[in-house]
Amino acid sequence: MKRSLVTFLSLLILASMILAACGATQATPAPAAEEPAVAEEPAAEEPAAEEPAAEEPAAPEPVELTIGFTSSVTGKYEVSSKRQVNGFTLWMDQVNEAGGLTLSDGTVVTFASQTYDDESNAERVQELYTRLVVEDGADFLISPYSSGLTAAASIVSEQNEKVMLTTGAASDAAYKTGNTGLFQLYTPASLYMSSTVDMLNDLNPDAKIALVYEDVKFATSVAQGIKPYLEANGYEVVLEEGYASDTADFGPLVNKITASGANVLLGGGHYNDGTALARSLYDRNAGLELVYLLVAPADTKFPELGDAALGVVSSSQWELKATHTEAEAADLGMEWFGPTGEDFAAAYEAAYGEAPTYHAAGGYTAGLVLQKAIEEADSVDSAAVKDALNAMNMMTFYGGIQFDTSEEAHGLQIAHKMVVAQWQKNDAGEFVLEIVAPAGVATADPLYPMGATE
Repeated sequence: MKRSLVTFLSLLILASMILAACGATQATPAPAAEEPAVAEEPAAEEPAAEEPAAEEPAAPEPVELTIGFTSSVTGKYEVSSKRQVNGFTLWMDQVNEAGGLTLSDGTVVTFASQTYDDESNAERVQELYTRLVVEDGADFLISPYSSGLTAAASIVSEQNEKVMLTTGAASDAAYKTGNTGLFQLYTPASLYMSSTVDMLNDLNPDAKIALVYEDVKFATSVAQGIKPYLEANGYEVVLEEGYASDTADFGPLVNKITASGANVLLGGGHYNDGTALARSLYDRNAGLELVYLLVAPADTKFPELGDAALGVVSSSQWELKATHTEAEAADLGMEWFGPTGEDFAAAYEAAYGEAPTYHAAGGYTAGLVLQKAIEEADSVDSAAVKDALNAMNMMTFYGGIQFDTSEEAHGLQIAHKMVVAQWQKNDAGEFVLEIVAPAGVATADPLYPMGATE
């Protein structure tokens, strides 16, 4: 009985172990059947990162050029100097108001001026031009008015290697000393009177000439320059005499002119002495058939002398009645640059309340020439501008502009021609300045003999 019970219990334990083992096997899940693969949508591409835009180069900084010069606010050159400065200032204002000059790299160039009163004094000119260069940092220079003052200024400009445009200065001498930075706008003094002598050849080829002139560089160079031309045309110079700039009484000199037997006077100097000499010639009835004076008759104030102004002639660098034109430039095969003479004159009169003289036209043209040189150089570098000036050959309303580039006379003006102007009266008895030579631009026949001494 006991054996049977043990056997039964052993079988029961074995069965339990088998059942436990089977239970463990069924608890392990069967692997799931694989589902057919589904094609995946291609992933949307990430947008390529934009490369940073190339930075545009910064616009060049604007440039303001300082133009340095002195003017005779006081002293004997006051009248003509003021007009020269007015002309230059008009040009500068017009350029600045138009937004300046734009170079090919986008640089905008505008202009400012620095100026002092030279008091018509050469010693003061040297001091002031040194200040303009050394202390004020002037980029380019304009000459003072008159050849003597310009000669003084030229020493400073050359020593400091500055370009100086000379206007209001006709003497040849400064361009024959090895200077390389001076550029002359006026017809040289040696050619000042040649057109008047050409006119005289038709009026009186037997005239006897008195050369009477202010004893200063400009007037002396004009007088000395015309002597070979007078000789070549067969004229006799019966009196040659210089006078001091501060001469107040021209009576003794007029007596010499009368005693010499001269019937034509060529001479003068500047405004103050010229008007005083003309007055004395008239008051003393010198009996001259023609009087040519430098500078003074070209001024619009000259007729204030009354009949002492009648018939007086002068060479003029420019007159509106004989202004140069674009058509003239085309006929000569020259490039035209700048406004018409009429436009210049209208702008000048609007700005200053008076008609422009050649002094004003010269000042304005100094600005035009600098403008053209900067544009051609496409630079404000002094050496590049100088090269452009050396290569220049153009025409403005003022006339031809071209410079001698030889070592012997560098910067001397070789393209500008003079006209001869004479004070006459119109039918209403009003003074008018007529162009009497050359014939191609004349607006009236010469008054000869001059009416004031008939």
